[in-house]
Amino acid sequence: MPFLRGRRGDDGGTKYRMREKMFAIGDDYWIETDDGERVFKVNGKAFRIRDTLVLETPDGRELFRIQEKKLTIRDKMKIERDGNTVATVKKALISPLRERFSIEVEDDDDMAAKGNIVDHEYKIECGGDRVAQVSKRWFRVRDTYGIEIAEGQDDALILAITVCIDQMAHDLG
Repeated sequence: MPFLRGRRGDDGGTKYRMREKMFAIGDDYWIETDDGERVFKVNGKAFRIRDTLVLETPDGRELFRIQEKKLTIRDKMKIERDGNTVATVKKALISPLRERFSIEVEDDDDMAAKGNIVDHEYKIECGGDRVAQVSKRWFRVRDTYGIEIAEGQDDALILAITVCIDQMAHDLG
């Protein structure tokens, strides 16, 4: 069930803004619409075995739990809803200026993130169709980037995927 809030972009999608290198595990951070309304909170929790981030509604209702798998050879983070894995984000290919992440989505089509991940200029695709565009160019504020999510997508899931990619690309936590 999509959780849609925020202002619609030119193509009908919803735009959000985040700060790059947004937080370390243990910190909290707000995801806002591009006009500054707080719509999701990322709650950083540090546990003994693994680092966990929780994507919440403004009133504190948990939407997704994001967990880094520390004992894997390849960087991988799992996104869970109600204790069930809904997506797994993995680093797939790294080259000097472009990176690729694969996103395995349970009970739905898989996705891929392609582009200049480190500089927040990339897109997330599903079956060749763009489901989200990430860019720093939309904001003049330093250390801020935007995510425009296509109409009909699960905004909270796409934002959780973006949080995973940001964490893995910048080796935070």
